[in-house]
Amino acid sequence: MALPTLTPEQRAAALEKAAASRKARSALREELKSGKVSLVDVLDKADTDELVGKTKVLYLLESLPKVGKVKARELAESVGIAETRRVSGLGARQRADLLAKLA
Repeated sequence: MALPTLTPEQRAAALEKAAASRKARSALREELKSGKVSLVDVLDKADTDELVGKTKVLYLLESLPKVGKVKARELAESVGIAETRRVSGLGARQRADLLAKLA
């Protein structure tokens, strides 16, 4: 499928929007690392905040204190969450199982 041709203004707007999204995700990740926000809060916010909902679960798990890439993958695999799953795509049972594993 061919990509649509964009005008320079549309391209600039899309690049600006993408940069703002990356910056917001980075801020969310820093809040998780520092403990200002808990994973429960982020999962609750996913239903209303599109940016959080589109964030990958592994990205959030890797942001938690004392959880690296390997442990994040193990956690996701043990709960049955695919590597490409986004937060808004998690079911209620997956959320509950994930939080129980982290508790």
